[in-house]
Amino acid sequence: MNFKIATLPGDGIGPEIVDQAIKVMKAVGEKYGHSFDFEFAPTGASAIDLVGEPYPDSTHEICMNADAVLFGAIGDPKYDNDPKAKVRPEQGLLKMRKKLGLYANIRPVATFPSLIDKSPLKNDRVEGADFVVVRELTGGIYFGDKGRSEDLTSAFDNCVYTTEEIERILKLAYEYAGKRNKRLTVVDKANVLCTSRLWREIAQKMEKDYPDIETDYMFVDNAAMQLIQWPKKFDVMVTENMFGDILSDEASVITGSLGLLPSASVGLHTSVFEPIHGSYPQAAGKNIANPVATILSAAMLLDALNLLEEGQAVRDAVNASLEANFVTEDISKEAAKSTSEVGDWIAAQVKK
Repeated sequence: MNFKIATLPGDGIGPEIVDQAIKVMKAVGEKYGHSFDFEFAPTGASAIDLVGEPYPDSTHEICMNADAVLFGAIGDPKYDNDPKAKVRPEQGLLKMRKKLGLYANIRPVATFPSLIDKSPLKNDRVEGADFVVVRELTGGIYFGDKGRSEDLTSAFDNCVYTTEEIERILKLAYEYAGKRNKRLTVVDKANVLCTSRLWREIAQKMEKDYPDIETDYMFVDNAAMQLIQWPKKFDVMVTENMFGDILSDEASVITGSLGLLPSASVGLHTSVFEPIHGSYPQAAGKNIANPVATILSAAMLLDALNLLEEGQAVRDAVNASLEANFVTEDISKEAAKSTSEVGDWIAAQVKK
């Protein structure tokens, strides 16, 4: 089968890690008789430098015409260090989410047996941890009206949610829970926020439609604490945009390295697959960044194309590389391999 993949390397280490995912997907194609047409497009700081905006119309058109989007990372210090910059790379990410209708970010979090000692938490706390964070992407404080007073002494960011947005993300979360261990945790701040009270009200109505799934509710501050104390108690966690941004980053360190975790953003028009980490500009061009999260994102992409065996083959190859300690410096400084060497090893393993 032939698939069109919009390929957005982005900034920093993005091009290097995306290259490794492409290697692995090409290996999948050779082994299983598929072909992947990778069409490249600029986004982020690189797109600003090229055309003056972080998510150009031409990039959007390529994404809309693709079966899926493989995305690297966005961000550049020259914009991070300029609070007055009117155009920012991150605006491209928000624009892409809005225009593609990317309403849900899916982040699986699972520990790797061979790397259990890399976690900052005690082994007995994290061994066997395996859960999914489902984050709403199109509403909340990131997209509400915002601004500053004329004298610049005050500022505001409005948090707004609609019933439709909440029902849509909860439905997806219940579907994920139904495929896993049938437990769903709805995270909010309903004791303080009106938007959270709407979330809880809708969730309490919807849980009656899923009697086989155990639904519980947790305030976000309590959830942040319990993620560290008892990460194994969670199966599927669903929450609003800003809470999900914070909690999913907190959850990511449980595995011991940001370079290991993939994500998918499910959309109305297409879906985007990307590592959870940022552009890591300090490592750009040095061939030292960990490509595993991007390669595992490619595995999620394959799953979304209903190439389930192929996706599992990629995950098996990644696990083999970790068990063989064929890893980058963030995991093992003593036996560190380069970004491209790890990509080559995993691609070769897929072909075996």
